[in-house]
Amino acid sequence: MTLQQLKYVITVAEAGTVTEAADKLYISQPSLTNAIRELEKEMNIQIFNRTNKGISLSKEGEDFLGYARQVLEQAAILEDKYKGSDGGKKSFCVSTQHYSFAVNAFVDLVKEYGQEEYDFSLRETQTYEIIEDVARMRSEIGILFQNDFNETVIQKILKSHDLEFHPLFVAKPHVFISRKHPLANRELIKNEELAPYPYLSFEQGEHNSFYFSEEIFSALERKKNIRVRDRATLFNLLIGLNGYTVCSGVIDKKLNGEDIIAVPLAEESNMRIGYIVHRRGKLSRLGNSYLEALAKYMKER
Repeated sequence: MTLQQLKYVITVAEAGTVTEAADKLYISQPSLTNAIRELEKEMNIQIFNRTNKGISLSKEGEDFLGYARQVLEQAAILEDKYKGSDGGKKSFCVSTQHYSFAVNAFVDLVKEYGQEEYDFSLRETQTYEIIEDVARMRSEIGILFQNDFNETVIQKILKSHDLEFHPLFVAKPHVFISRKHPLANRELIKNEELAPYPYLSFEQGEHNSFYFSEEIFSALERKKNIRVRDRATLFNLLIGLNGYTVCSGVIDKKLNGEDIIAVPLAEESNMRIGYIVHRRGKLSRLGNSYLEALAKYMKER
């Protein structure tokens, strides 16, 4: 077993296909396939399930991947200490709902660990994709919210994928609106007062169920609905159309500008925002550092 073989396994697991992984590793697909088969034979396990539809991690493979990440992480630490190098190209990926604090923590991570070579990914994406990313080891950490409405469904899916949820903080529902919105001077807004205005939410693709919505009270019937894919578009529409969205109330003026404000919503509920990880996985040094950065922003709320 070599460190290179472990890197191959991790790259294939993250890419989802041998073809894409081979392109990233700059080797031929047959060479990559043979290297992984030799490792499986040596370790007497089947790391990947192979079907006509492609490959996926086996249960044994999920365990093996967790250990492989730890071995590579320790090897990088040794290189840091004894070779005077930065341990080679560092890689890290986090998938998240659209939260400014997740972006801020990612920026801190890159500033701390982004040396001459690195390969970091921040995926602001749909809720179900966050779960799939962590389940398939494409992302080490996923960030999403639960509440009384979606918790049963989300927890069932997490359990089926052998994932676990760790709370970060509890947020009361707020309305995000433009500073020039007719309701901007209110200290508290009621749902019925929002009826004349467009409701903005993040599209959830084929899993467009209320249970996967990023917005609390997603099941409420609204006359005017607009769905978007990214945060910049949503904020532009908040300003241009006097639209609104309902979320955690955590907003970063440096990141999102001065034109958007958060006003408390007069509804008794809460959002339990947290992160998900693989149950049998071990967090890398970068993963732990990212969580430490998140914790810093939680204190500043």
